[in-house]
Amino acid sequence: MKSILKSFAAAFVLLAVASSCGNGSRKPLLPNVSGKAGEVIVVLNKYDWEGDLGNDIRNLLASDCPFLPQKEPLYTLVNIAPANFTNIFQIHRNLLLVNIDKNVNEAKVEYRTDVWARPQCVISIDAPDGKSAMEIIDKNKTTILEMLEQAERNRIIENSKMYEERSLRPIVTEFAGGSPYFPTGYALKKKTDDFLWIAYDTQYTMQDILIYKYPAEGTEDELSVGKIVEKRNEFLKNNVPGMFENTYMTTSNVTEPSIEYIKYKGRDFAQIRGLWEVYNDYMGGPFVSHSFYSKDGKEIIVLEGFVYAPRYDKRNYLRQVESIIYSFEWADNDEKE
Repeated sequence: MKSILKSFAAAFVLLAVASSCGNGSRKPLLPNVSGKAGEVIVVLNKYDWEGDLGNDIRNLLASDCPFLPQKEPLYTLVNIAPANFTNIFQIHRNLLLVNIDKNVNEAKVEYRTDVWARPQCVISIDAPDGKSAMEIIDKNKTTILEMLEQAERNRIIENSKMYEERSLRPIVTEFAGGSPYFPTGYALKKKTDDFLWIAYDTQYTMQDILIYKYPAEGTEDELSVGKIVEKRNEFLKNNVPGMFENTYMTTSNVTEPSIEYIKYKGRDFAQIRGLWEVYNDYMGGPFVSHSFYSKDGKEIIVLEGFVYAPRYDKRNYLRQVESIIYSFEWADNDEKE
């Protein structure tokens, strides 16, 4: 960076050294990141944090997390003044470094990984004033959110691979032609010819994965939100009973589910977000599902993660099951991450 606040000097020198290590020299060993899941440290002076620039950052990163039963922020933000950005904070998992300096010629955003710790996400914003910082943040808001989300997801997937419950992989692969990485604690709860229920349940929480498949019809709308939810409700009624007679899981109509078509690591799928509930009962929570074609195109495979945690906030629980279904790989996948 060409020009920085003096209080940022040591931090950004380290940032430059870390980034230059990729040019043929060996990176030093880095400590593990600190901080809680879903937390972002925003390094910004108090004046701007309490003004319009801070409001812009909060509107972007601390807006309501979608499709949760109660309000929770997308990320939990912690503001640190540049003068207080010491070694303790430099190893945090997610850093947003905002440098406002009149000597900066042009506002810019830089994205870095594993600068002071690993696996770390560092987003740096240089701007001559608060207004231009707001403009560059608005211009790059989608990328900023994607970088943070992918960083959180990658950490969960890395841990799932490191502490994988290996007994599940052959079962799921035989069923679907591939499998996510399930961390230790997950166990097979139910298996039929077209449905798997893999659960990680504690006394007060459920973080479960449903995997089911059905013949593809070849129609243009079979991966529409309406068709996917219709099939979802059929499978849930037949396979996920409630605690009492004539109760079963279904899709809540309190909020209409959303759909997004995603290409991720060579795999195309329709992602549905929504709320589930139990028919004739009071249980409910968030879910996210991926629907995609089998390798031969003859079937539609659905991976779904849902959460039940009535005593707790659900954002991080949902991110965990969502990351697991994102980790799906075909058995014969030769692609490198």
